[in-house]
Amino acid sequence: MKIAIIGSRGYPYVYSGYETLVKELSERLVNRGVSVTVYCHKALFLERPTEVNGIKLVYLPSIETKILSQFVHSFLSVIHACFTDVDVIFAVNSANGPFGIITKLFRKKTAINVDGMEWLRPKWKGLGSRYFYFASWLATKLYDQIVNDSEEMRKTYLDLFNKDSVVIAYGANIRKSEQPGLIEKWGLTPNGYYLIVGRLIPDNNADLIVEGFHKTSSKRKLVIVGDVPYKDEYSLKIKAMADRDARLLFTGYVTNQNELAELYHNAFAYFHGHEFGGTNPTMLKAMAYGSCILALDTRFNREMLQDDKFGLFFSKNEDSIAALILDIESMPVESQRMKYASSKGITARYTWDHVAEQYIEVFNKLRPQRKK
Repeated sequence: MKIAIIGSRGYPYVYSGYETLVKELSERLVNRGVSVTVYCHKALFLERPTEVNGIKLVYLPSIETKILSQFVHSFLSVIHACFTDVDVIFAVNSANGPFGIITKLFRKKTAINVDGMEWLRPKWKGLGSRYFYFASWLATKLYDQIVNDSEEMRKTYLDLFNKDSVVIAYGANIRKSEQPGLIEKWGLTPNGYYLIVGRLIPDNNADLIVEGFHKTSSKRKLVIVGDVPYKDEYSLKIKAMADRDARLLFTGYVTNQNELAELYHNAFAYFHGHEFGGTNPTMLKAMAYGSCILALDTRFNREMLQDDKFGLFFSKNEDSIAALILDIESMPVESQRMKYASSKGITARYTWDHVAEQYIEVFNKLRPQRKK
């Protein structure tokens, strides 16, 4: 079986949830005898080997702007893949919905992981929001199989587009703290800080969490890991908050995975403010790394944490966040209990091996039966 994967930045370029999915899935597919080709953004790779870890790599150019980069690259990738002998084209990101027209013309079997409700994200205002809604709707008409990453997102697609989908969550690898000293580079000590991890975009609500924290008299720090790869008012406004609260620490991107793991392991609690989307890879890491999780109260976060079994929730306002900080600091034993319990939420559903097996099942059902 031959699979082509489009819509990510490439392999092994681990940058966000989609790239992590492509990496973990591709490696496991190859180990199970599947031929995998991943399409990569040429500009992101100084070295361009044609194959890494048994995964075939194709590097194509794009127009490198915030809006056009992924769209143009995916368009070129689909065209290229349609002229190959791959059995199934697997796309990630609902923005690639319109390209199903091309695969239909070439009679290529397709699957698409549509991710979350991109049309609701504040960064896609006006035309961008309308495009994502249209592209998501079009994906349900043109692709052979829709994949969602949570039951709640499956319900959303049923309600909005009258289209059922296969639910395949993201995965995570459980690990324990091995090098706690790695956090010392930021002047941090175990349990001496709260943690936020994610892009500095409005729907991740880092500004709200910072404002809620600012209202407290906590002696701990608030560490914000992440940034955006461009300058905008929102990210600059959040980072400027450090000028009025010395307890705030912005690390920028942390690309060393051992350092990032230790930041999770040693935090007093992890704040998850992501508002839209289904199974969130950042939350999965917090669970797998044994964090005490404080999450925005959404149906997606409740599904992941099995309501309050593996986390506590706050409402979308500063006072709720401040009150939760006061509560958790008055219950240090409860914080430790939640740390111990959170990794138990990584059930078989959230393991990469199980994720890979589910995708293989989808691809096998789609691939054309070759004549003997």
